[in-house]
Amino acid sequence: MIFTKMHGCGNDYVYVDGSKEIFESARKSELAKIVSDRHFGIGSDGLIFINPVDDESIDFEMEMYNADGSRSEMCGNGIRCVAKYVYDNRLTDKKKLVIVSAGKKKYIDLEVGADNLVTSVKVDMGAPILTPSLVPVNIEGQEKADAIINVPVTIDGSEWRITCVSMGNPHAVVFLPDEVDLNTFEIEKIGPKFENDKIFPNRTNTEFVKVDDRGNVHMRVWERGTGETLACGTGCCATTVACILNGHTDNKVAVHVLGGIVTCSWDGAPASSVIMEGPATTVFTGEINV
Repeated sequence: MIFTKMHGCGNDYVYVDGSKEIFESARKSELAKIVSDRHFGIGSDGLIFINPVDDESIDFEMEMYNADGSRSEMCGNGIRCVAKYVYDNRLTDKKKLVIVSAGKKKYIDLEVGADNLVTSVKVDMGAPILTPSLVPVNIEGQEKADAIINVPVTIDGSEWRITCVSMGNPHAVVFLPDEVDLNTFEIEKIGPKFENDKIFPNRTNTEFVKVDDRGNVHMRVWERGTGETLACGTGCCATTVACILNGHTDNKVAVHVLGGIVTCSWDGAPASSVIMEGPATTVFTGEINV
């Protein structure tokens, strides 16, 4: 199988041209586990197939698998890399693309350098989903709430305040108190507790955030099916939405993650899109026997 390793701010995936590498759907889940292994495989946060689409309104499909083989609906860093892949490999000459993932279209603008390679990608990620049943999140006493914003929950015996957002996949955003050092925060202990708590029927990604000022935050993320990653594009979008809903920042936020910076903006209107912009990087191309 011919593949390309790429990353967006360190959130790395193995990318495969689905028009040339044909596998049954059941096999793809197992392939994701094989290639993602950082000791015995290629090493990645998951596997993404870039598929042709028989629909004139769509340019490509992103078919994404987490490192544990589970399917994921959306990945912000992943879709930026898909856009770079198809342009840099001359699968398209368009600088405005429509890419679908799990049935949802995303509208993309490419910034191209003097070498005719993509340097940065801007994605219209669509409007955030706040309705609890659609995130989904089920909290006793919040069944009729319009949104879960700064709501206390008990996870692993401790109280946390969460704001829940779906960007096509579920997120729980936690603002850490001043006395907690984000760098030494034990995310590997509490992350799995959030991911698998019964209030999240589809599991959840969890963002732990420290607010720097009205335009900057630092964030670490625990991604369902993978663990801590260096970045999460949808997590940066969800963090931005949560920051604005809680009055912590202005409408444009530089989200500092372990692997770099992703910039997101949202005007606060429920039907308005979150716009995400960040880098996409090709690491290497290779071949693996699977």
